[in-house]
This record gives sequence, C-alpha cells and structure tokens, in this order.
Amino acid sequence: MTTGQATTTMTDLRTDCTADADGRLTFALRAPSAAGGLLLRLRPEKGEPEKVLRTLDLEPAADGRPRAVLEPEPALAEGRWDVYLIPEPGAPRQRLRPGLRDLRTLVDGHLRARPSPVAVRVPYVTKDGYLGLRAWLRTAHAEVEGVHVTDRSMTVRARLHGAAFGEAPAVRLRVRGGGGTGRTVEPVTDKDGRGFSFTVDYGELAADAGPGKRVWDLFIAVDGETSVRIGRLLDDVAERKNVFVLPAAVIGGAEVRPFYTVDNDLSVRADRA
Repeated sequence: MTTGQATTTMTDLRTDCTADADGRLTFALRAPSAAGGLLLRLRPEKGEPEKVLRTLDLEPAADGRPRAVLEPEPALAEGRWDVYLIPEPGAPRQRLRPGLRDLRTLVDGHLRARPSPVAVRVPYVTKDGYLGLRAWLRTAHAEVEGVHVTDRSMTVRARLHGAAFGEAPAVRLRVRGGGGTGRTVEPVTDKDGRGFSFTVDYGELAADAGPGKRVWDLFIAVDGETSVRIGRLLDDVAERKNVFVLPAAVIGGAEVRPFYTVDNDLSVRADRA
C-alpha cells in the first residue's frame, strides 16, 4: 500500500518510508534542513512510563535529503512504535507524519520462509495521522494463507515459520479467559513438515457456547511442548481486524464468526442471546 501527501513544513514534518524484503526500513525526511536523528518509541500501556527507545542517525542521501535506516537486526520488540525527529541533542522531539509508504516488498512476505525468531515490522498511519510501526517478534508463527467459510464450518490453510512439525501435531482452540472447555482438531500436514490445513465444525462451538460471547483463540501444537499462535502477519497490513471481515454463520441458536484480533491473530467468536 502506498499513500502520500506533499507537505514539508517544520510544524508538520513528514517522512517517506520504504521497506525491503529483508525487513530493513529507510526513512527519508521531506524537510531538507532537518538534522539530528530519529527516535523510535515502543508505545507503553496506558498509565505506564515509556521504557523501550531506539535511536537512528540521520545522514544526507544522494538527493540531499536526510535519511535514516532501521536495520533488520536487532529486531524491534512486539508492539506499536511511534516515530519522532530529534532536531539536535537536547531539543524537544517532534512526532513525524507519513509521506510516501512504499511497502510493495511486504505484499508477498508470506511466500518467504522465516527463521526463528520471526520478526515483522509494518509502517502504518495511526488513528491521529502520524507514522507508526507495528512490530511482531515471536519464536515461531503459523501464517494463515487462506480461510474458506461455509454455513457450517471453516477450513484454514496455513504454514509454519520458525518451526517444523514433530510428533502428533494438533490444532487447539483455547477459550479466552479460561472458562469452558477447549477443542482439539487434527490437522492435515504437508510432507515438507511446515504447511497444514484444518477444519473447524461450527456446530461443536455453538454447542459449547453459553449465554453471551465466547471467544476461541487458535494455536497449532507443533509437538508435545510447543504451541504456536495462528494468524496473518507477513504482508503489508498492520491492522487486519476491520479490513478483512469474515462472514458469520448461525447454527444451533448461536452466531459463529472467525475474525482477526487487534494483533492480527485468528480467533473464532460464538454469540448466543
């Protein structure tokens, strides 16, 4: 996805951002007079102080524009990061707005095998119009490649990154909050030990749904000890929940709907009046 707007005032600083296939991000400021460096801040929980910061030096590029590069390593901690300009040492930081975001190399990111740990960062526009980075950092990850929904079930196709199947893999649906019983589904695994698919019967989830809402989070148990969250992280979409809305089905008096969480993980919700 690429968006942009040409504005270069010092009170409304913008930076272009380009991602490459290795996870490297290059920031090019639109204000030629900008100097100093960039500050990346992991957004803290509400009421908590900020704890994790990363600084990047600004250097003049061939076109004369100030440029900073965020290398693939060390990886960013999982969460949402805000981007600031530090004009000079000791000066107040200024939050940056997005210019052009060239994320073309991220679109087919699910096609590339990822080693452990699986590190992902996606530039995006925050709700208040600033540039942010959405980062994930996981020992292993199961990337959803497709979800086929009917009025009685859903079938998911996915692929492991950062891990491979051991003995007796299983898909586990865990009830969020710990209430009620979980569900286990046997996946069909590919010969390469990484690809897999599975089908979830909505009737079983509807039968286990009490009054109100119940949410099942989906994991793949790679072996007897390791469970990996199933979701979709490896493309250019930082916030999938309200973009990829999957259809619901009504069965056994309950509405059952798969959905992506705020962290782009896959879950299933069953609502009963």
